[in-house]
Amino acid sequence: MSSDLPLTRPAWQDRLATLPGSPSDIPAFFFAHGSPILVVSKDDAIAQNPRMRAFVEHTGLESPLANFLRDFGPALLAKYQPKGILVFSAHWETEGEQLVTDYGEENPVLMDYQGFDPEAYKLKFNSRGDATLSRRVVDLFQQAGIGARLSTTEEARGRDGRGFEGPGLDHGVFIPFRLMFGEEFRSVPIVQASIDRSMSPEGNWALGKAITKLRGEGILILSGGLTVHNLRDLTCFTPETATPLVLEFNDAVSSSISVSDPVARRTALVALTQHKAFRLAHYPREDHLVPIYVAAGAGEEGSVHLLSGLYGCQTVAFGICESQSTQYK
Repeated sequence: MSSDLPLTRPAWQDRLATLPGSPSDIPAFFFAHGSPILVVSKDDAIAQNPRMRAFVEHTGLESPLANFLRDFGPALLAKYQPKGILVFSAHWETEGEQLVTDYGEENPVLMDYQGFDPEAYKLKFNSRGDATLSRRVVDLFQQAGIGARLSTTEEARGRDGRGFEGPGLDHGVFIPFRLMFGEEFRSVPIVQASIDRSMSPEGNWALGKAITKLRGEGILILSGGLTVHNLRDLTCFTPETATPLVLEFNDAVSSSISVSDPVARRTALVALTQHKAFRLAHYPREDHLVPIYVAAGAGEEGSVHLLSGLYGCQTVAFGICESQSTQYK
């Protein structure tokens, strides 16, 4: 891989500062959403489980990933001044039809994680939805021949770690958004849509393509996951402990993202699911990789910018107009 990858704070800040686009031509983003470890202090997390030291240092509250997210959110707001945010997460998938939140003036949060310290279940993220945006997303899905409907606060969508079934923005949204936008974030409405449970690159690419018009309507599209995610092998989550094959898969992700031709890039991204280390990097399912296909579909034309090359946590801007961009390799 190129030594040019943005792996340090000055490097990714430079990429963010020079990111092209305007409020009427916003790229679509795949971003590393992290995990609840993002809200746990390094000392507390390591005290609870010393084996997690490398993982916490790479993706915890004081980690490079947390610092990137703190820089990423304000840069997006300043550059694009979005009218709304549409977010997809690895943690909400549906079969047969896509669901779109319609939560009104108060987006609840779904703490869909288990076994964390009690403090992790006291987190706040105060945000609002927007009925007009929700309906627009459903309409665009339906126009593309994709079944879709609204989901309100009356409809449970998952198990909350506090002991109930409930609606809400899941931890793949509100955990990183707290770092990106702050605990109180009501200036820009947030709507979440589900990914396709089939996990097929093509099916999820189609979701992104269906809503690409939103980019020209002042809507920021964010699709969150992780490029390495094997819950049976915690060594996979850091470059210091990952096996050579998993490191090779991570490099293949960055290489695929950096392909300049849109058609060849799509072929390379889809081919990741056939990589020899695919199941070592994503087990038991590829739910955390699939959101990259949503973002790529929403920005399939034009070039890409790799904003962060952090291992397993790449963040990418798709759909940048060639006239605005010098391709990053």
